[in-house]
Amino acid sequence: MQEENIEVENDELYEHYRFTASEGQEPLRVDKFLMNFVENATRNKVQQAAKAGNVLVNDVAVKSNYKVKPKDIVRVVLAHPPAENLLVAEDIPLEIVYEDDTVIVVNKPAGMVVHPGHGNYSGTLVNGLIHHIENLPTNSNERPGLVHRIDKDTSGLLVVAKTEFAMAHLSKQFFDRTTERLYYALVWGNIEENEGVIEGNIGRSLKNRLQMDVFPEGDFGKHAVTHFKVLERLTYVTLVQCKLETGRTHQIRAHFKHIGHTLFNDERYGGDDILKGTTFTKYKQFVQNCFKTLPRQALHAKTLGFTHPVTGEFMRFNSEIPEDIAACLEKWRTYTINSKDEV
Repeated sequence: MQEENIEVENDELYEHYRFTASEGQEPLRVDKFLMNFVENATRNKVQQAAKAGNVLVNDVAVKSNYKVKPKDIVRVVLAHPPAENLLVAEDIPLEIVYEDDTVIVVNKPAGMVVHPGHGNYSGTLVNGLIHHIENLPTNSNERPGLVHRIDKDTSGLLVVAKTEFAMAHLSKQFFDRTTERLYYALVWGNIEENEGVIEGNIGRSLKNRLQMDVFPEGDFGKHAVTHFKVLERLTYVTLVQCKLETGRTHQIRAHFKHIGHTLFNDERYGGDDILKGTTFTKYKQFVQNCFKTLPRQALHAKTLGFTHPVTGEFMRFNSEIPEDIAACLEKWRTYTINSKDEV
């Protein structure tokens, strides 16, 4: 599945989405197809777009009951430019860990989107950055200051470039894998090994555009490597430290699901189900309380290290475990102690 977000040559219509159906695509109504691959899309919205002639398959407008076939190119075109192209500065509080004339390091809270995109056009980190700093350089995707990113519901550290030189220098470091990135993750199940490596190409899921999948044969997706070390075993969950050798979209989330240890309360990947434990009602209530305490995937970008573009000094920053993850861990520690006492 390939996705693009570009302007159409027609002066009045703009391409908002473009998808190429996979070779294994089974016949599926185009309205259902787009609901699977466009976040926040409803069937009514897709049907209205089709009725207006804005849903095209292989450059031909189709009705909402058109059946998508393998390799079909499905496009959604509308009479206004994509809203993610309209960047607006907003006075958003930022937790700045470090700043000089070249770089800025921020600690992003869970729930904040890094850059504007479909369904999230304001309140993002980029909206706050362009208010805080004038004339931020843009990357190849026209995103001011960004050289890397983390998911909306992942908390933790990000470095932002304030100059063109810093942008190029930091981007090369991420490309050359010379940066240091350590994450803490709470995952379902007891990981038997004390440490290990997860390796497998990561690419967009062929069934659900909002997920990434692991393709171990290497015939699809991009090479991805995650090193992990067990920090704490808590009965039915495990706290791990993850070191990224590569930085693919949803890498940790996809890799750990692939080995059978989905991140705790990761709704998109099924971690919001009770995947391990007893069948007792009391246990289910305990897990539901943990979900309420930590209403997002248990993932935090704890450590970030990079070479300063100007001074050449290697800088390393650490952030505290956020309150929601810390509180959830305490619940599991208490549960683990009580479980041992009952034995």
